[in-house]
Amino acid sequence: MQMIIVSGLSGAGKSVALHTLEDEGFFCVDNLPISMLVDLARKMSADTESYDRVAVGIDARGEVDLLDQFESVVTQVRSLGVETQLIFLDAQGETLITRFSETRRKHPLSRHGAPLEAAISTERILLGRLEQIADVGIDTTNLNLHQLREVIRSRVIGLNRQPMNIMLQSFGFKHGQPHGTDFIFDVRCLPNPYWSANLRPMTGRDSPVAAFLEQHNRVELMVDHISHFFLEWAPIFEAENRSYLTVSIGCTGGRHRSVYVVEAVNKRVNTKVDNITVKHREID
Repeated sequence: MQMIIVSGLSGAGKSVALHTLEDEGFFCVDNLPISMLVDLARKMSADTESYDRVAVGIDARGEVDLLDQFESVVTQVRSLGVETQLIFLDAQGETLITRFSETRRKHPLSRHGAPLEAAISTERILLGRLEQIADVGIDTTNLNLHQLREVIRSRVIGLNRQPMNIMLQSFGFKHGQPHGTDFIFDVRCLPNPYWSANLRPMTGRDSPVAAFLEQHNRVELMVDHISHFFLEWAPIFEAENRSYLTVSIGCTGGRHRSVYVVEAVNKRVNTKVDNITVKHREID
């Protein structure tokens, strides 16, 4: 039996994730008390014909005192022979505030008139350990409902499929570092096309920007080193049964240098490393 545990911050998309899993044939249970997880796994693993794939939503709404024991609970579930994956959904605080304001829903931890920001901060602290031990972390800050559904289908439901899913993305440091990433490369040390008035409106996908960057040996060296990282380490991660790998390349604004480097690295390695998805956070 396969069990996917969906957790994360309120407003980060747990309901969307569970609905997506349900649409794909999972038996879903939302807001399950942690104390009931082992019993549920034991009962359903005894009837795998009916419950071969199960998804469970767990958050900070109840049994907060048991969150520290969550690792041992998951260990007990796995000891029953249940293939278990923990998915953690996160989003930046400002995005969560905007989502609660738009839906006019009350945060589950907004008790006794506590302000929304305080409730979000408290929840982030309570769920901190779950985020650390999660098998997959997904930052939904820049994802709409449809994009999140696609991420769940490709990165969660496909976790046990080969080859390993690799996300290669560009971003801008001034817009915040991406969550749920395994490796971050900083290319702000490279010459910046932004300071050219002609190149500023363009992106790293445009040939004039590429021509500007290709004039500099440092750019070529950076692309060489990151490409070598992929070719050297991606097979090793895959051999260790890693099902996903997210590599983020950042410059200041996320429109020129990081975009170019992502495209250049992808061009070099995609014939040797399978299943790479390219994403440009600031321009897509």
